[in-house]
Amino acid sequence: MKSDNIKKGVKRAPHRSLLRACGLKDDDFKKSFIGIANSFTDIVPGHIHLKKIADAVKDGVREKGGYPFEFNTMAICDGIAMNHDGMKYSLPSREIIAATVESVSKGHSFDGLVLIPSCDKVTPGMLMGAARLNIPTIVVTGGAMVPGIYKGRKVDLISIYEAVGNYSSGSMTEEELYELERCACPGEGSCSGLFTANTMACLTEAMGMSLPYCGTTLATDKRKIEIAVETGKTVIELVEKQILLSDILTNNAFNNCLAVDMALGGSTNTALHIPAIANEIKNNTLKINLNLFDKISREIPHITSISPAGDDTILDLHNAGGIPGVLKTIESKLHTNLITVNGKTIEENLKDIGNIDRKVIRSMDNPVHSEGGIAILKGNISPNGSVVKQAAVDEDMLYHKGKAKVFNSEEDGIESILGGKIEEGDILVIRYEGPKGGPGMREMLNPTAALAGMSIKRVALITDGRFSGGTRGPCIGHISPEAIENGLISIIENGDVIEIDIKNRKLELKLGDEEIKNRLSRINHPKKELDGWLNLYQKLVSSADKGAILR
Repeated sequence: MKSDNIKKGVKRAPHRSLLRACGLKDDDFKKSFIGIANSFTDIVPGHIHLKKIADAVKDGVREKGGYPFEFNTMAICDGIAMNHDGMKYSLPSREIIAATVESVSKGHSFDGLVLIPSCDKVTPGMLMGAARLNIPTIVVTGGAMVPGIYKGRKVDLISIYEAVGNYSSGSMTEEELYELERCACPGEGSCSGLFTANTMACLTEAMGMSLPYCGTTLATDKRKIEIAVETGKTVIELVEKQILLSDILTNNAFNNCLAVDMALGGSTNTALHIPAIANEIKNNTLKINLNLFDKISREIPHITSISPAGDDTILDLHNAGGIPGVLKTIESKLHTNLITVNGKTIEENLKDIGNIDRKVIRSMDNPVHSEGGIAILKGNISPNGSVVKQAAVDEDMLYHKGKAKVFNSEEDGIESILGGKIEEGDILVIRYEGPKGGPGMREMLNPTAALAGMSIKRVALITDGRFSGGTRGPCIGHISPEAIENGLISIIENGDVIEIDIKNRKLELKLGDEEIKNRLSRINHPKKELDGWLNLYQKLVSSADKGAILR
């Protein structure tokens, strides 16, 4: 066992002495040592209940004869960090989380690992760290929040962001906004729609790294604690059988993951996180890039309509059959002979799946859309690619040609929107918000939600930053190369004509070659004073089309 590094032999007497100080007895040194990475915190709704999850996992580990060691890593709430400098730290936090899991696990020679994440960057960050270790690993995600109810309809965090736009346009009173604020997020769990946190929970299960139904079981559901106990037991079985993370996260597992992503219509942030996880797998021969996302999107139809694309929530998805129901629906397109964390293949897990609610999980011959949820656009603005959640774009905006209104920061963009300076037909360009230019590649939920709330419909937004999983509409992010790297987004001027053609995957600045050349020759990037972690991050981070990984 790996833990023999710290517990076996005369030379390890000092190590055992320190472990005894932690409460270990003689018999405990014969047991498998299991690390439990918990991202509990008091300030993130998706994480406030994770102590209970961790305690249940530890019960399962002990029941099967292992010894659990809990340690913690960080979590940032994107909703709270949104629309100020705090959001610059959200994506970079993924790298800190990965490094924490790697460092603590290596430092203490764990035999196996249980990951307990919930929100956006935490799930991919933990998986990245675990991939570097390649030891038996299983994930139990914290679960989604119960949807709020406002005037008889289901609401969530995105409802409030859009309500700010309603208030600014005069279609909602301050009292109504306050009432919505008080009920939209009723308690523990990640926000209740198919935003990044829940997308990553669903895809973790789809990859075979969580027990069946874990990804959609709500935080408040008593079954979540039962799954946590089962997870603790299962990690011991993984250690005994020496089923490593790389045995589960194979090339075909990533293909399955992207297929489910397209079927669900998940967050565009998966185009950052899935390549970043795959990048950490040793001897991984599959090139997870934007081209693969687009290829699979053309093959797998979009079969659910979950907020923000529709009215259903994660609770509705769970009651309709959960991720097993989605997998069963697209089974013919999957690699089903792959092992999962419960020791069974996908095919074995799906054998007895039935009673799928086809109002929520549509069949492949009756999809919501004929293509998958995400499309990759290329053109002179984004020769390396850009990302749009096409499943959340109205049919009449899949093609749009308009004049640019250009902003060098998110703050300038939102000020113009709420100030009533945006008109139907405009294409907003928000730049210098990429991985390096931001730095940190901030999400743009405030501008997109404000536009939706103000009922400005025929407006598109393009950025070298990114969007919240809650964004809907013709919002194109991850533009690569980004502005700070002299991408063409850096030379767009007010009034320039931009053509967006989502069906044909094109994003073009309608400008002559000579004018493009002249503008590139006189670029003058804005200066930003940086210190601390972001200064280091900016120097090391790669472009968005590479997953914004550190190099």
